[in-house]
Amino acid sequence: MNEKRFELLKTEGRARRGRFYTPHGVIETPVFMNVGTSAAIKGAVSTVDLYEVGCQVELSNTYHLHIRPGDELIYRLGGLHRFFDWDRPILTDSGGFQVFSLAQLRKITEEGVSFASHMDGTRIFMGPEESMRIQSHLGSTIAMAFDECVANPSPYEYVKRSAARTTRWLRRCREELTRLNALPDTVNPRQMLFGINQGGTYEDIRVEHMKEIAEMDLDGYAIGGLAVGEATEVMYHIIEEVEPHMPPDRPRYLMGVGTPQNILEGVRRGVDFFDCVMPSRNARHGNLFTWKGKINLNNEKYFDDPRPIEPGCGCPTCRHYSRAYVRHLFKARELLGMRLCVLHNLYFYNQLTQKIRDALDADGFEDFYRTHIEALGARCRD
Repeated sequence: MNEKRFELLKTEGRARRGRFYTPHGVIETPVFMNVGTSAAIKGAVSTVDLYEVGCQVELSNTYHLHIRPGDELIYRLGGLHRFFDWDRPILTDSGGFQVFSLAQLRKITEEGVSFASHMDGTRIFMGPEESMRIQSHLGSTIAMAFDECVANPSPYEYVKRSAARTTRWLRRCREELTRLNALPDTVNPRQMLFGINQGGTYEDIRVEHMKEIAEMDLDGYAIGGLAVGEATEVMYHIIEEVEPHMPPDRPRYLMGVGTPQNILEGVRRGVDFFDCVMPSRNARHGNLFTWKGKINLNNEKYFDDPRPIEPGCGCPTCRHYSRAYVRHLFKARELLGMRLCVLHNLYFYNQLTQKIRDALDADGFEDFYRTHIEALGARCRD
């Protein structure tokens, strides 16, 4: 189902600078995908804003859009790109993570998962074919395979059986998406498929699973089931073990990660794609990222601070407003404060990956890493 679509431009150690060609435009990697769960970034951010803050890829949630407003409605309206007026790439997750984290009274079988909707208790069944059909209705650029997400830690034998089932589900996802892409009335007949590596925190299961799915010639490969409670160093170790077995000519995606430091560490270990709700979620509570560290805008010391959140920042918020003003909006419970902070954090994350790409282009990633790795995780004293 593949043509060569990923161009590896250069490497520095394990870090990679690439270019991914998709039906909805070119993605420069490494890249951070901005998470719009229900086809919108939480915090009153529009697609017009996403262009301004430098978003390359928007990520929407299969499970939530299936529940509301319904993938059939989005299909009738021409797919997600038309639905929320976005002409750049969209990645949709498979719904698997939400099924296993949100759904109550779920029952896993070889066919798929039966569960109760977290909204109204309605019984829903989702398996590989159902996930592919929903994502085909949405018409996203990249569809994620349906997988089982296990809690960390879980018993070894269960994780091994689960990874084997995820492999079987992946084959069914590939077959179903191939069928759907060939239909005359499909929204996006060139929809791409990423497989997901699972195996908990057991390196031998992870490596064996990655070897198996690497043979399927997919458009890209993700590492799933991490950043869900295990120690950060454990996550880094698993990436290091899995990465050598990932096809070098396909993009690598570390799902649900993470902090600015996580992104730097992930790039250093060979990862190309990242996503996380952290920048928007933190911003909605006044917690902001800067190149000098993290800021909590609720602190009293910003009461009369005339400076922007970060001097020199080119985001829409920093170009126009002071810390004092944005803090006032939070204290007055004005929604504008939340929106302005989300815009800043999204811009920061998109700039972070832009600067990483620039450093790789200049053969200076390791220097960039050493310069920023500590500061990005610290609390700003400014």
